[in-house]
Amino acid sequence: MTCKLFSDFKAVFDRDPAARGFWGVIEVIFTYSGFHAITLHRFTHLLWKLHIPLIPRILSQLNRFLTGIEIHPAAVIGKGFFIDHGMGVVIGETTIIGDNVTLFQGVTLGGTGKQSGKRHPTIGDNVVIGAGAKILGNIVIGHNVKIGANSVVLRNVPDDSTVVGIPGRIVRQRGKKLANLNHQDIPDPILQRLHKIESEIHKLQQKGKK
Repeated sequence: MTCKLFSDFKAVFDRDPAARGFWGVIEVIFTYSGFHAITLHRFTHLLWKLHIPLIPRILSQLNRFLTGIEIHPAAVIGKGFFIDHGMGVVIGETTIIGDNVTLFQGVTLGGTGKQSGKRHPTIGDNVVIGAGAKILGNIVIGHNVKIGANSVVLRNVPDDSTVVGIPGRIVRQRGKKLANLNHQDIPDPILQRLHKIESEIHKLQQKGKK
């Protein structure tokens, strides 16, 4: 657990340009809710694995109250985990998250109903999930995937892909690796389709005038 916590702490400095220098260390320790949330989750998950009743769930609710981030104690989370800003993040009971994953605020890793067994997503390594994105159901998100803000993902996503939209669509696969999730550079397939429809309407209007 100590090794994972050190990796989580290092991830903040690797991925957040606001965290730097000596005072950045103090700032992360005392003010970063995402780091607080994963730190407490590491402890509650350990208690959960030891089959200690009730206490892990009480601590997870305390975690939610203090940080605005809800992580079920049974969720399995790899090393180098980073939640940026964090408010409104929800991670369900049977979620499995790989190494070096970044979540932004408002992300939900949830289920789609009252199914039993594995009902939450499995997230690969080096995945970045944008603000407000919803990943729902027992699906697999591959390694090195980027998911755009407010996307709703309901199907498996292969490795090295970029997903945007509602429902989520793969708009890039096995292309040049993105260092960061630059939302302004990700194409919006819905907007593109609307522009196409607008163009077709304009052509019909021009024909009607002849």
